[in-house]
Amino acid sequence: MSGFSRSDIERVVRAVLEKQVGSSQLAPVAPARNPLVVNISARHVHLSQEHVEVLFGKGAQLEPMKWLYQDGYYAAKQTVMVVGPRKRMLPEVRVLGPVRPSQVELAFTDLVSLGIDAPIRISGDHRDTPGCVLVGPAGVVELKQGVIRAMRHVHMGPADLEQYGVKNGDLMHLRVVSAGCTTTLEDVAVRADAKVKLEVHLDTDEGNAINLPAATSVELIKPHACACQTH
Repeated sequence: MSGFSRSDIERVVRAVLEKQVGSSQLAPVAPARNPLVVNISARHVHLSQEHVEVLFGKGAQLEPMKWLYQDGYYAAKQTVMVVGPRKRMLPEVRVLGPVRPSQVELAFTDLVSLGIDAPIRISGDHRDTPGCVLVGPAGVVELKQGVIRAMRHVHMGPADLEQYGVKNGDLMHLRVVSAGCTTTLEDVAVRADAKVKLEVHLDTDEGNAINLPAATSVELIKPHACACQTH
């Protein structure tokens, strides 16, 4: 049923039932709980429209290759080369869309390979961050700042914030049960938005360290409390 949200489906089902048994006999429908999803966010680049055109040609637009879990976001067909000091480079780093202020998000091992000392930051926080050079098929962009190691975080909508008893900017724990790698990751930043689905983002190093693909359960925990959900 592609294109229909959970709420759309619930409204259709309720309308059918009302016709069959009458609205007075139907109990209120409790809102569905969002499933806890944990995904690895591999190295990637965000680009402004200006930089898209410098790197890929005048009038160029990002082209969706694969839609991501969050509605409206996608991995683009376009990639760029990221160049660090002393011409160390990472080829074919994927661009994510839609367009937004330019930024490069890398894992720690990527930063070591490039010879860049970048801080752990929430996406969009570029203050006092290093830059790099981006190379595309049509041109080159020199970023003065914007290279970060993205802080592990969880996207939450209003219902998720209420369920877990947290607010934007709070820090949570993520417990992952995986054979031989069971661990709890602390300092998972809450990122609140009215239109997002519940989703934790880890970088490649973190995902590999806990063998996330083989995990049998994941659990978000509010520190000093027991507001959690298992998947």
